[in-house]
Amino acid sequence: MCGIVAAVAQRNVQEILLEGLRRLEYRGYDSAGMTVFSDGVLTRHRALGKVAALAAQLEASALPGLSGIAHTRWATHGKPSEANAHPHHSSDQIAVVHNGIIENYEHIKDSLQRNGYSFSSETDTEVIAHLLAEKLKDGFSLFAATQQIVNGLGGAYALGVMSAKEPGVVVGARQGSPLVVGVGINEAFLASDPLALLPVTDRFIYLEEGDLVELREQGTIRIVDRDGNDVKRPIHTFEHGDGAASKGEYRHYMLKEIFEQPTVIEAALEGRLSAQSVLVESFGPDAQALFQRTRHVHIIACGTSYHAGLVARYWLERYAGVPVQVEVASEYRYRHPVVPEGTLFISLSQSGETADTLAALRFAKTLNYVGSLAICNVPGSSLVRESDITLMTRAGPEIGVASTKAFTTQLVALMLLTLSVSKAKDQAEYPDIIAALRSLPEVCQQVLALDSQIEALSQAFAEKHHALFLGRGAHYPIALEGALKLKEISYIHAEAYPAGELKHGPLALVDSEMPVISVAPNDDLLEKLKSNLQEVRARGGQLFVFADESVGIDAQEDIRVLTLPHIHEALAPLLYTLPLQLLSYHVAVLKGTDVDQPRNLAKSVTVE
Repeated sequence: MCGIVAAVAQRNVQEILLEGLRRLEYRGYDSAGMTVFSDGVLTRHRALGKVAALAAQLEASALPGLSGIAHTRWATHGKPSEANAHPHHSSDQIAVVHNGIIENYEHIKDSLQRNGYSFSSETDTEVIAHLLAEKLKDGFSLFAATQQIVNGLGGAYALGVMSAKEPGVVVGARQGSPLVVGVGINEAFLASDPLALLPVTDRFIYLEEGDLVELREQGTIRIVDRDGNDVKRPIHTFEHGDGAASKGEYRHYMLKEIFEQPTVIEAALEGRLSAQSVLVESFGPDAQALFQRTRHVHIIACGTSYHAGLVARYWLERYAGVPVQVEVASEYRYRHPVVPEGTLFISLSQSGETADTLAALRFAKTLNYVGSLAICNVPGSSLVRESDITLMTRAGPEIGVASTKAFTTQLVALMLLTLSVSKAKDQAEYPDIIAALRSLPEVCQQVLALDSQIEALSQAFAEKHHALFLGRGAHYPIALEGALKLKEISYIHAEAYPAGELKHGPLALVDSEMPVISVAPNDDLLEKLKSNLQEVRARGGQLFVFADESVGIDAQEDIRVLTLPHIHEALAPLLYTLPLQLLSYHVAVLKGTDVDQPRNLAKSVTVE
């Protein structure tokens, strides 16, 4: 989603802001802009398209100054255009950057227009600039003016604002959208993601809901909570090196992140397993008692995380004996769920700031859940802070919009959850699965070594426009994830079905031009799956099968088979994810799409 960077420094901030925007490009955006207090006035450059276009403007006409704000915009109100790009100004006296949506902006806009304000954009953000200008006329400081107006803003926002009357001051506000403060040496910074500021600091304050912050010269930082009380928020040191946000030797971030999976899976397991069982305490000191009381589970997530939740349903019901309901967050929060006694609420999110998932957690707190668990990749995120217990996935920064390592580490975390619930309820401890988890990174490495073979398979998709993915049992969600990856980054229309559903409609799509991709682990449903694949062959479909080395599916003229190493049935969904990721990646490269920043999408969806 949109990205914010701001700085109050002892040096020229133009390059700090520009580099911050470059590091936020992974989030998805359509325009970029920057305002700097330069030569006594607020001076602005904006550009439609990539940050490189803004950089070209700055090369032609620099913005030297010691304080400034910058932004990458992902359109919500108004089409992508320079006029709709941030920052937005009010008479060159106020500059505003904004992430989120102001739901009541039309009412505010009508009132401002009656007071003589004119609007130069179609955005909801511009009302904020004019509201601040109106308050400054009444003698308020920028900080006090921001305090005054935020109570009247409906919806979600993260704000960075400046005033020509107060050089060397940047004010930020956070409600529903993430915002962090970077703590420098006699300097202070603001951003929507710590990654944007790693070149200048590794110390961050994660603002809480309703917080306002004022950054001043010499690095002075003042924070007040939603009630106007001055507060001190803890400073966290970023736990990943700056190199975690670089591509290194890889062509794309996505490829790098696919190949990081053995390492991050090992990190996700570290310190969480004993010799023959899982350490329930990994989820926190209250986890044992909470899991003992758990009789049902509700899992809420979006996108790729939703698919992880669907896999967990099979695991929790089979290995822990707990009934599970999995739901898309944007649907869950707008209905009236029935919560059986003893139900644990579980939210899954890579960023911990996904708007629908966060809103679902807050809605769940009004219901009679026994407790809430967040499985997340970002320690200081809202989801983590607001849940009763948490488990961090330890995937490290994920830059590619199409999630890879975040998904597989979520699956690892969900298997640890499954084993922990089973152990806490004095059921089986499954030492065979524990042993398989320990060997998982090595087996994943073996699958990634098949990359060149998968790249060769991808050639068959270069001219295709549709694809069908099949799986059974816990591998149906893996088929869903495979289809999502292919359509996300290659723009090929892809659908996924439980293989047993083919005869109930999808077979009508199958012909010689329809690639059908299936995963075939050696499990209880293998023979059923083989029958389903014969149905595809009988209709002339092109089969691409990722199969366990022991299943006996042989390559033929109409079946291309890639053999995978054997792994415990419980962990096969994790393993079979990897070749589908690589297939989607190589198809996208063949088609020449923007792999890391696919069109119309954003990494962190912080609006509803």
